[in-house]
Amino acid sequence: MLHKVRNYLVSGNTSERALVSQATKALAVRLPAGWRATPLPTTKNGQAQRGQAMAMPDALIEIRSPQGATGMLVLETRSRVEPRDVTTLVAQLRGYGKGTPILIAPFLSLQTIERLRAADVAYMDLTGNARIVVNRPGLFVETQGARQDPRREERPARSLKGAKAGRIVRALCDFLPPLGVRDLASRSGTNPGYVSRVLDLLEREDLIKRQPRKPLTSVDWPGLIRRWAQDYSVFDEKSKTPAPLGTREVQSYLEPRGLPAFLKKLQGAGSKVINTPYAVTGSLAASKVAPIAPPRLAICYVDAPSAAATRLGLQPADAGANVFLATPFDPVVYERTWSRDGVTFAALTQVAADLLTGPGRGPAEADALIAWMGEHESAWRA
Repeated sequence: MLHKVRNYLVSGNTSERALVSQATKALAVRLPAGWRATPLPTTKNGQAQRGQAMAMPDALIEIRSPQGATGMLVLETRSRVEPRDVTTLVAQLRGYGKGTPILIAPFLSLQTIERLRAADVAYMDLTGNARIVVNRPGLFVETQGARQDPRREERPARSLKGAKAGRIVRALCDFLPPLGVRDLASRSGTNPGYVSRVLDLLEREDLIKRQPRKPLTSVDWPGLIRRWAQDYSVFDEKSKTPAPLGTREVQSYLEPRGLPAFLKKLQGAGSKVINTPYAVTGSLAASKVAPIAPPRLAICYVDAPSAAATRLGLQPADAGANVFLATPFDPVVYERTWSRDGVTFAALTQVAADLLTGPGRGPAEADALIAWMGEHESAWRA
């Protein structure tokens, strides 16, 4: 049974006792009608060896179905959980023996939730994110809460929003490690202090590996691209048109003769024709290396969309548009581009992120492109 309920707000008290109390109350309202949740005394499931302490959960809760069948939930609480903590916590939870282990926290990020789901471990946070599966008695509860931690004030190092963060992400994905802080700052045109704060965020989310005071040695670039795309809107709120990675302006046009005609206009002399740099992204770019279906839409970064459209002979269109000209969020979209048949395309890392934020089959095209990139890393990563 999928049970949707209202969310609980996170209180300021995140002590073990407070978390257990709040979690018990939150669980009670998440259970289907007729079910009950009753706290139990925490006891050892056996005797510890002499001189050793027996690991114990933070709380035990008995659940009872309307038919009288019972089961036990084993709660482990944490005031904060980062993605990199999941492996250790899963091992700890599974070491408690009988019962269904559940990780409880004030807030769990999407990356943490994905790792818990992959490990088939139940979880619940106090904003409403929960997934609890119990075989006996049969129970399935899943709800969605906050995607951002309500306890945190938004700071640049708490997200990957903004042009500076975007340049750092692109550098981390486009270049092979080892990469030091000053090297990244130079490649991304940002200051070392800001780079350090972004790296701290990515390390907490287990997207990079590094040793203290040494260059980072590993980047989970597929995970980083997906994480980057989470901090941008798919649509421009005013025009309701695709807005790759938070572009400032997107204008829609019609090329009456279709996308091949649009590409032909760009071939070879594209920059001279529109008198400005450009880079094609989205489905049209992905189809050149990892096609899954004929592209129906062209998205092109260009600094002056209206002027470029005039020079390309495009017709303004709301309905039936097949070309979108987008003002880039940062000039980095013109860096590390590649050419095919005389047309300039955005870097594949940029294309993948744009597809992930796009409508329709964009995310599926992103999956196919990222898979291709994983198999041909030497073709695009320097």
